[in-house]
Amino acid sequence: MSGLAEQVAQTAERAVAMGAERGGGALDYSAASLAVVEEMLAEIASFWDDLAAKERGIISQDFGCYLLEVARHEFGGEYQWFEDREQPVLVVERPDCQVALMAWDKIRGRASGDEADNIPFFYDGFAQAASAAKPGTNSLFV
Repeated sequence: MSGLAEQVAQTAERAVAMGAERGGGALDYSAASLAVVEEMLAEIASFWDDLAAKERGIISQDFGCYLLEVARHEFGGEYQWFEDREQPVLVVERPDCQVALMAWDKIRGRASGDEADNIPFFYDGFAQAASAAKPGTNSLFV
């Protein structure tokens, strides 16, 4: 595992620990567990404005990395660093195509209270694209 992949996996483990402390559903790196993430982020939204910028960043990174790890467990792929957005991106490559996923911004949106940033819905769109990618596909989900 590369250094970036190890960092993403370790950061995701912090989200798993938060889920274990909370109870009400395990974060087990399955697509189904994203419903629990959605619930947790909805709860966080109720006090998001009271959090310091550093705490907001940690939440975005922890749950964003968890989302990336769910995708990697299901579809494989390699992590790259997306310099312009200062966050990891998971790139799933198939013959002559690639589908990529970034998650920190989407998590931040949902944790701040934007219900349009529904995490299971977002992941489902990525999963469908990754499953059905045809030669020539080059998609980035942000």
